[in-house]
Amino acid sequence: MQLRNMFNAVFGKKQPPTNVTQYRFLNDFSPFFSSVNGNYYDNDVVRTCIDAIARNAAKLKPKHIRRANGQVLQVPDGLQWLLEVRPNPYMSSYDFIYKVVSQLYTNNNSFVYIQTDAIGKITGLYPLSYSSIEFVEYEGELYCRFYFLTGFRMTVPYTDLIHLRRHFNSDDIFGESNQRPFKPTLSLIQTVNEGIINAIKSSARLRGFLKFTQTLRPEDLKAQRDRFVADYLSINNDGGIGAIDAKADFTPVEMNGKMVDDKQMAVIRDNAYRYFGVNENIIKADYTEDQWNAFYESVLEPIAIQLSLEFTEKCFTDREKGFGNEIIFEANRLQYASNQTKCNLVQYLMPMGIFSVNDVLEMFNMPPVEDGDRRIFSLNYVNARLADMYQTGAPADQKPNTGGNTDGGKTAEGNPAGGGAGASAG
Repeated sequence: MQLRNMFNAVFGKKQPPTNVTQYRFLNDFSPFFSSVNGNYYDNDVVRTCIDAIARNAAKLKPKHIRRANGQVLQVPDGLQWLLEVRPNPYMSSYDFIYKVVSQLYTNNNSFVYIQTDAIGKITGLYPLSYSSIEFVEYEGELYCRFYFLTGFRMTVPYTDLIHLRRHFNSDDIFGESNQRPFKPTLSLIQTVNEGIINAIKSSARLRGFLKFTQTLRPEDLKAQRDRFVADYLSINNDGGIGAIDAKADFTPVEMNGKMVDDKQMAVIRDNAYRYFGVNENIIKADYTEDQWNAFYESVLEPIAIQLSLEFTEKCFTDREKGFGNEIIFEANRLQYASNQTKCNLVQYLMPMGIFSVNDVLEMFNMPPVEDGDRRIFSLNYVNARLADMYQTGAPADQKPNTGGNTDGGKTAEGNPAGGGAGASAG
């Protein structure tokens, strides 16, 4: 009953269209996609890589802005609250972005359903966890039919979906699956893990042989073995010394399990890291400033651009976009810079009025102060248009004097020098 309630909470009383037909792509690819991708997310290496990307991407700040008259203004409306605080009743903005990005890297496709009211106002954003999806056509429009693990299904217009893709190459509309390119690496990782487990188990199985000098019945042989194990191979034998008579000889067996060495294991893990665009320092959060910048520019920034473009396209009408409405996902990269870099930036850029007082406080993870949005300028900088006035005291629009007279090169009569009666008097 709870699942039915959540299904209704997301889709409401929306009636799916009937008499739909299968959508045909240009290259005759199947309009069907399954999210069952070989259980890649169940592997610890894969999950670690995806988690490192998703939890850092979830730090991006979504903003509803409007560009007008050369200015960028943030719009404090209901959509901004949905993006920044609570996209839906079940998750925060951080959880929302984390799930969207983790699904993107797990399935190379991520879908967000845009819930609207009767007048078209956005009331919720829901990432969809589905088992499979099929593209269909209804009255000339593209629709998506989602199949869920609970057995429910829903068909919604493609225009009501935010669709993010990764490895978008040969398919006309889907991002390509990880199955073919990543399966060899995943199989290798699983084989290595199983080999380590089996090596540990085998090394603890057979420790040696007891050879008796006389023939014993099977039940006596087993009893002698059990007595030897209880006396000398149990944790109660804390003396470390064992004693046997001439009736038996004990021959130890060395079980050396063959395991992959550290270098080979590092190469295997590096294959997975390279596939997802991360490295071990990012995984362990032990990165330098340069390593973070490289990770941001190669992984996080493309995600931010993709999110910004797709959210803007699907959340606004053409008229609203014409008025400059956009949704952007941005990050304060200076928060991840070293303290030395932050100090250098403040020292050189704050006197130019680039940073406000609160900008600097935010950079050092400190709370804002009252009247902290003001900008401080150094008197060592001057407006280029006022440079002449600053140096000579003359108005900025007055041309400099080119002659010895103060009347712009004219005689006392006001005529140009060298012409008229004044010039011939001498």
